[in-house]
Amino acid sequence: MLRLDDRRLLEALDELAAIGAIEGGGSARLALTDEDKAGRDLVVSWMRALGLNVRVDAIGNVVGLRAGREELAPVMTGSHIDTVRTGGRYDGNYGVLAGLEVVRALNEAGIVTRRPIAVAFFTNEEGARFQPDMLGSLVYAGGLGLNEAYGAVDKDGRSVGDELRRIGYLGTARPGALKPHAFLELHIEQGPILDEEKIQIGVVESVQGISWTEYTVTGVSNHAGTTPMRLRRDAGYLAASTNVFARGLAREMGGDQVATVGALSLRPNLINVVPNRAVFTVDLRNTDDAKLRDAEARVAAHVAEVARAERVEVETRVLVRFEPVIFDAGLVDRVERHARALSLSTRRLPSGAGHDAQMMQRLCPTAMIFVPSVAGLSHNVQEFTEPADLGAGAQVLLNMMLELAEQ
Repeated sequence: MLRLDDRRLLEALDELAAIGAIEGGGSARLALTDEDKAGRDLVVSWMRALGLNVRVDAIGNVVGLRAGREELAPVMTGSHIDTVRTGGRYDGNYGVLAGLEVVRALNEAGIVTRRPIAVAFFTNEEGARFQPDMLGSLVYAGGLGLNEAYGAVDKDGRSVGDELRRIGYLGTARPGALKPHAFLELHIEQGPILDEEKIQIGVVESVQGISWTEYTVTGVSNHAGTTPMRLRRDAGYLAASTNVFARGLAREMGGDQVATVGALSLRPNLINVVPNRAVFTVDLRNTDDAKLRDAEARVAAHVAEVARAERVEVETRVLVRFEPVIFDAGLVDRVERHARALSLSTRRLPSGAGHDAQMMQRLCPTAMIFVPSVAGLSHNVQEFTEPADLGAGAQVLLNMMLELAEQ
């Protein structure tokens, strides 16, 4: 059996993590920043060194193509290399660099597959700088137009289109022009289940639906000591009330429902002043779209009720709304079969995080392979996966890609 070199994969992860390195061992490479450009340049140089034909499309997605014996639709793997502001070294990066190690293993063995093999990384997967998240793969799959994507702006008013041009990754290829035969994404779990249960390979059946909503609340600033509670128009109170309500709602609904108020800012943000403005986000997720819609409606009703009682005004903006995605059953079965053929323990599970694979499922059969995250940590500088687990996941990817590329 063809074996993948774990050592080189670990070295590549370390080298990429050094770009945008932050205290604690993590990385900060927000999409389309100078750090992202440096990371892109490094990975593209590795692609070219492996003999891949590198294509950059009009939304900055990068695809390295290895020719096959026949000009057929390729088997594609990949993920992303952008991070959140306090990111770890494995999220996204692992799937891209493992794909390159698959190519290296094939090159060194002198194997030319029937179908071409492609390794991709997509623009702005995290959504930490521009919304929506998974922006590049969403455009690739035809779910978002280029002009709309170009118009997305960060908190400083810089647009995706301008930043792509600035860093030199406004490519000429049409997004989605290369339609895969199948797409596989290898990723750390970013959750605690595999680590808690000591399972080596997660067989991902689906991705939760995601709803991100931003609320902007306008009240009246006043003195915290002299303003009676009954006369307050407190924007901060609505934000706090919604945070507590969302947590209680998730507990009440149970199952896969989760709810998070992850971003919150108050103005004037002074200890002795009633806030006249609050901006906060609500992140709701569920594997069942009907339940997700119910959670959205109940949060919206709570916001409206408290706003009326507090006499504050509310503006609502939907940042992201993706329905749950079910992966291709045949490919999911193959992940399980290949893992068990390597005597690796498996567990079927949904993904709680969003991934580029959920967009690619619109184009072709798609599946994901998870490996454990120690203590479930991710989007955290202490994010860690054992080297043996990284190697096991990459070997499953290699074996699956070889099989699919001979179809």
